[in-house]
Amino acid sequence: ILASNTSYLNIDRIAGFTKRPADVVGLHFFSPANVMRLLEVVRGAQTAPDVLATSMAIAKKIKKIAVVSGVCDGFIGNRMLARYGAAAQGLINAGALPQQVDGALQKFGMAMGPFRMGDLAGLDIGWATRKRKAAEAGVEMKPNVADKLCEVGRFGQKTGAGYYRYEAGKRDPIPDPLTEQLIADYRAANGITARKISDEEVVERCIFALVNEGARILEEGIAARASDLDIVYLNGYGFPLHRGGPMLYADIVGLPNVVRSLRRFAAEPGADASWQPAPLLVKLAEEGRNFN
Repeated sequence: ILASNTSYLNIDRIAGFTKRPADVVGLHFFSPANVMRLLEVVRGAQTAPDVLATSMAIAKKIKKIAVVSGVCDGFIGNRMLARYGAAAQGLINAGALPQQVDGALQKFGMAMGPFRMGDLAGLDIGWATRKRKAAEAGVEMKPNVADKLCEVGRFGQKTGAGYYRYEAGKRDPIPDPLTEQLIADYRAANGITARKISDEEVVERCIFALVNEGARILEEGIAARASDLDIVYLNGYGFPLHRGGPMLYADIVGLPNVVRSLRRFAAEPGADASWQPAPLLVKLAEEGRNFN
C-alpha cells in the first residue's frame, strides 16, 4: 500500500503516476500525530476495497479514530475549516478584532479560536495554499489580512508574531497594536467602514459556515454520513464535545433557523456566494428532517 499523509494533494493524481493505482490511499494524520486521535482515510477513485479495509484496520490497531473521506481539496476537515476561516476573516474585515473572534468561539466551547490556531499552525501554510489555488485557477490572488501579516514576516508563534505577538519561550497570545493597525489599513484600502459585531454573530457565522460546507460534502458523497463530519470535528479540530459536533449542533438549533441565517448573510452587499445555503440543507429544513 502506498499511503500519503497529505492534507490537500489529490490522491487520484498521485495514484495516476503509479502502476498500481488500486494500492494508493490517503492516511491523513492530524497534528501532533502522537496526540490527535483522528485519522482521515482518503479513498481514491481506484482504491481497492481490501486496501481501504486494511487502512481502517491499521487505524484501529494504532488506536486512531478513522473516518473515510472521498477526494476533494482539503478532504473533510480542512475543506470545512477553509470556510470557517473565511467566515472569521470576514468578521475581521467587517469590524471585529482577532481577540474578540477567538474569545467568542472559545466561550462557545472551541478549544482554540481560529486566529490563535492560525498562529500555532503557521500562517504561511494558508498563504502558500491560497497562492497555489490562485495560480491553478489562473486568477490574481486578492490578499486578505492573513496574507498581509505574512508579507511582513509574521507567520505566527514560530516567528514570535502573527495575529498576536509572543514572548520568547511562551505561547500566551498578546494582542498587538501592529496587527490592529494593519487591519485598519486593510479596511481603509478596501473602503470598509468598521461596524460593531456581537459575540453571537461571531459564533453564528463561523459555526454555520462549517455546517453549510458540511452539507455540500454530504451532497457530493465525499462523506457517507453527517455523524462522520461530527467525528472529524470532535476529534481533530477541538469542537466542544457537549455540542455534539457541527452537524448535530445544527440539528439542535433547527435547520430552518440555520437556513434563515445563511440567507441573511448571502443577501448582504458583496457577500460571497458560498453563504448561499446548500441544497441538501434547504431540502432537509423544508422536509422537517435533520442531518443525524
